[in-house]
Formats: sequence, C-alpha cells, structure tokens
Amino acid sequence: MTIEETGQSLVDMVRDIHGTGFIPLHRPVFEGNEKQYLVDCIDSNFVSSVGAKVVEFEQHIAAFTGAKFAIATVNGTAALHVALQLAGVVRDDEVITQALTFIATCNALSYAGAHPVFVDVDRDTLGLSPEALRRWLAEHAEVRDGKAWNRHTGRCIRACVPMHTFGIPLRIKEVVAVCDEYGIAVVEDAAESLGSWVGNRHTGTFGRLATLSFNGNKVITTGGGGMIITDDEALARRAKHLTTTAKIPHPYEFVHDEVGYNYRMPNLNAALGCAQMERLPQMLQIKAEVAARYRDFFAGTDVRFVDPLPGTTANYWLNAIVLGSEAERDALLEYTNSHEVMTRPIWRLMSRLPMFAHCQNDGLENSLWLEARVLNLPSSVPESEFGKLKA
Repeated sequence: MTIEETGQSLVDMVRDIHGTGFIPLHRPVFEGNEKQYLVDCIDSNFVSSVGAKVVEFEQHIAAFTGAKFAIATVNGTAALHVALQLAGVVRDDEVITQALTFIATCNALSYAGAHPVFVDVDRDTLGLSPEALRRWLAEHAEVRDGKAWNRHTGRCIRACVPMHTFGIPLRIKEVVAVCDEYGIAVVEDAAESLGSWVGNRHTGTFGRLATLSFNGNKVITTGGGGMIITDDEALARRAKHLTTTAKIPHPYEFVHDEVGYNYRMPNLNAALGCAQMERLPQMLQIKAEVAARYRDFFAGTDVRFVDPLPGTTANYWLNAIVLGSEAERDALLEYTNSHEVMTRPIWRLMSRLPMFAHCQNDGLENSLWLEARVLNLPSSVPESEFGKLKA
C-alpha cells in the first residue's frame, strides 16, 4: 500500500475503536468512583496533603507493584528529583541515562545539579541498552573505594536512570547487573510503565528506587502526581520527610531539620487516583486489546509494531510503530493529523536540545535511528465502551 492508502486504512481503524471527531493520543477515562471520592474529600475539608486518601493511594500502588513502600508526590518530575537525592546524587556527579526520553528525566537531573551522560538504547525495547552501557563504562569508568569514577572528567558516576519507554520494559535485569559491578545506583524511571512486568515482577522494583507518573495522559491519572517506590524502609522514611518540607512531626511547632520540598501529593489528587486504581486491571486489559488491533493491522507489512520482549508484559501506554524511513514517518504523521487522528513522533533526543548538547554520549546510533522512524498512535481506553473491543 502507499502511505496515503495506509493512512486512510489506519484512520478508519482508529475511528472504529475511538469514534468520530478529533481523536487525541491519550486522554483520561473517568467511569468509576472519581466524582464520589472527590466529593468525599471536599466534605471532609481535607483537600491538601494531609488526608486519608494520600495514604490509601500509596497503599494501592505498593500493593499493585509489589514494592514495600510508596511515597506520593505532586508529579513524576518531583518524585525523580527526590529519588536522585535519596540515591546519593550530589552536585557535579554524573548520572547515566538515555537521550531517547521525555524532558522530565533530564530536568530532574539538572535540579540535582548532575551532569547527564547519554548512552544508547536498544532498537527493540526503545530503552537503555545494557550492552551499550557496558561498553561505555569499560571505556570511561574505573572503580575506586566501591564507587565509579569517570577517568576522563574525574567526576563520580553516581547513578543510572533507565526509562521504560512507552511502558515497554527494557532489559532492566541486565542494566542493574552492569551497574552493580561498578557500584552505580539504579533509579528506574517507570513514569510510563504502571502495569508493565518483567516475568511476575513489576517494573520499578529492580533498582534501588523508582518513580511513577500520574499525569493526565498516563494509564491512570491523578490530574498531576507522581510516586517514589522502594523496598528500603530508611529511604522511604526519608522520602516522606523530604517531600513534606523536612518538617519534624509536632502538634504545633514548626521545626525543619534540613532543606526540604513541598512535594507531597494533595488529598484531592489522591482521591482521583484511588478511584482510577479500582479500574486499572480492566483498563490494562482493554489497552492490550487496542494494541492487538494495531498489531494485526500492521502484520505482514514493512511497518514494525513495537511489542515487548518475550517474558515481559507492556501496559501499552502509548502504542508505537517503526516506519522504514523518516520520510515515511512524516508522510503518515501529516496524513493522520490532517484527518483529525492525532499521531506524534518520538521525542527529540535530549542530546540535540541546546541545554544538553554539550553532554557526553556514546554516539547514540540506535537512538538517532529510532528518532527518525518511531510514531505513536492513539492509545486511549475507549470511553463508556469497556466491552466494545471484545464484541
């Protein structure tokens, strides 16, 4: 088929799933107890960060992911900022991450005063490549006193932040194993991967800490919100302390023992999250059905639908395809968007943005290749039609 024929068929298929009018890339669905829980919050007068729903939402996330502790924050960027601090990152440290990521990852690194180091991704997972990581460390790093140091810059390589792109689990076990050899803390950016698994283990439970996002376009949303998850009780206590302005608990005195952050999630947002969690398993099932429609549509064509690795499960937050060339991608982008079906390219590489252009990188061969070819497709749960896709 020509790109125009592919575009027309794709638009027809998307409309069969999502209906008429403008089709966004991903929008929230509120079909449960969201309104009731918000009313309950307002009636209780506890609408800010001191409220029962905050703790309840944390308990829901910990239970779902299998993490021992969950600490709710105002957004995912705030969660990652604090998680980096908890991992020991201080100003002028180096933190390895991927250039193929959303800007929030590198913004959080910048808040911590760290220097990003960009290492390539794998083409199949779109996530940080353990082999590329091993090669870069072998060339640049040495271990002294249990810590990794960059032989060329003299800076400590304190942490690694791999991201599960679009909810597709990366080779996280292998990344953690490489980092362990060098004494590098792993902080998983699991912002997009709530409901994604490696075997029977949830993403975000492999590193020392991980962060989630509940922005309005995520699988579930709290409007704005994030979460730090960890199995380390001491880190969890410190995370809650730092995100609550580092205030020492007292009935009426205001005493703070260090510089903290006003990062605690408000009760209103948590109430929304509690209602969303009640529908999460069903939403994940339907998102997998939407993904199956796309997979079948592109089967037998030159377009690759991005599926998770064997033995892993993706949440299909954003369905992605890989086109044969940048020209093909741009033509499909133009056709679909001009027909009111929103598609988008992957993010511009962080290494090509002016504030990070000076950062070290390993050439980023796969990242550049993917940047020119990846396209995201509408991936929302069809509103008010939870059974439609099974008909």
